[in-house]
Amino acid sequence: MSALIVIPARIGATRLPRKPLRLLGGLPLIVRVWERVCAMSLDARIVIATDAEEVAAVCRAAGAEVTMTRADHPSGTDRVAEVAAQVAYRGHDVVVNVQGDEPYINADAVRGAAALVQSGRFALGTAASLGLPAILASPDVVKVVTDTAGRALYFSRSAIPFLRDPADMGMRDTLLKQHIGVYAYTPAALQRWVSLPPHPLELVERLEQLRALADGLAMGVALVAPVRGGGIDTEADLDRANLRWTETNPPAPGTTR
Repeated sequence: MSALIVIPARIGATRLPRKPLRLLGGLPLIVRVWERVCAMSLDARIVIATDAEEVAAVCRAAGAEVTMTRADHPSGTDRVAEVAAQVAYRGHDVVVNVQGDEPYINADAVRGAAALVQSGRFALGTAASLGLPAILASPDVVKVVTDTAGRALYFSRSAIPFLRDPADMGMRDTLLKQHIGVYAYTPAALQRWVSLPPHPLELVERLEQLRALADGLAMGVALVAPVRGGGIDTEADLDRANLRWTETNPPAPGTTR
């Protein structure tokens, strides 16, 4: 099946201003994400979608394919849908959204989300990893609960599933899943998603995937190994990501940073 991977890069982030252009390991974050996806050697066309010419310029200089999009999209999925609808990008069986602030996303998460759609079991796919109890206290970590077939029941920044009786803690801990920011869609499901108005659940939790769930779209969740680091939303996240980069990419002998 033919796949299109779109990496949305919005310049107007509020918690981390000019996020796509902030440096990770000496290069703009969006370039690092694109490099990560290219290194996965997936059989897919990869394009960066942005609303800022300065982001497009640094991406083109790195060798990436770039397309310009509107600046008023309420979510990354809306930006991806604009790209998928363009004549130049039509004809793909699966569209994959790799968020532009996930520089350490692993290939299993991308493949897993896409495979759920390619299998025909789900119109939408995403990924999650088993979580530790510590994630329950953090609203910055998105949790997901699924049914026995792996279909997402709900995503939340709150502690789900809630532990009503401490005696059930062991069972609760086996159910903890941390969402990983990647989505796959059939073209039809993608267009249906963005044709819907933002849902109150989406607006309250600030989670775009709740728009699709609230309308009854089935989203499969691939369970994969944890992604160390996660997305970058704050200065602290960026500091941790740069520390990891330094740890995993030591300078060559005779050079300095």
